[in-house]
Amino acid sequence: MIPYLHLGPLTLPTFGLMVATGLFVASYVLQADFRRRRIAADAFLIIGIAGLAGIVGARLYHVLESPAELFADPWPLLISRFGFAWFGGFLGGFAALLILARREKISTLTFLDACSPAACVGYAIGRIGCFLSGDGDYGIPTSLPWGMSFPNGVVPTTERVHPTPLYEFFAWMLIAYVLWRIGAHFLRERKPSGRVFCGYLILTGVARFLVEIIRLNPRSFWGMSNAQAASAASVLAGVVLLFFLVRKEATTAVGQPAVKKRSAV
Repeated sequence: MIPYLHLGPLTLPTFGLMVATGLFVASYVLQADFRRRRIAADAFLIIGIAGLAGIVGARLYHVLESPAELFADPWPLLISRFGFAWFGGFLGGFAALLILARREKISTLTFLDACSPAACVGYAIGRIGCFLSGDGDYGIPTSLPWGMSFPNGVVPTTERVHPTPLYEFFAWMLIAYVLWRIGAHFLRERKPSGRVFCGYLILTGVARFLVEIIRLNPRSFWGMSNAQAASAASVLAGVVLLFFLVRKEATTAVGQPAVKKRSAV
């Protein structure tokens, strides 16, 4: 693995480099989605703010998972370049997006629909940073042909383990494609906003829950890891929101008066 790139006097952590690349590519994806939705907003500024909020949220959530260690020696844990929790990043980025949607005067659900594919792409590329740095985000030992060892990683292992960051990269890129196509379909059909975001909550929640089955994380909630519990909450939130959106659309359709056709003379 390559935790750091050495360019003359400069030492660049590959994790940070890939996170920055993910945010940059996500900005292009979001700008394209804004364009097809005819939304006049600066995607690069939005992704920059939401990305920073997500990084802060991911770091805080991670350190709060071990409160005893945090209170014993907080400063090294808070400023460490390693150790980020997906759900904390989601919460931080989501809160920032809600504020930005209000600031840009865009419907919240429309805004979240547009951000969903971009969020998947950014997350997927960021996971390549986890893979390159070997930061301990890999899975349990495996004898499968694609099992990998990380002897030079930040958290080294000589055992062949599941390269779970690669699993997530491919899964999240596929989800991004599916959400983009769903968004295109709903725009053509003039469907109400919110369903793409529901798909994001459900699909990413299911994907993360499944990956956690083979990941080395402590179990806490009914035999689930913290990330699995958060993923289950994400799926539940997506299903509930989708139910209310479909119900609201059906109620609106029933309440609309039928349009009478004019008879030909």
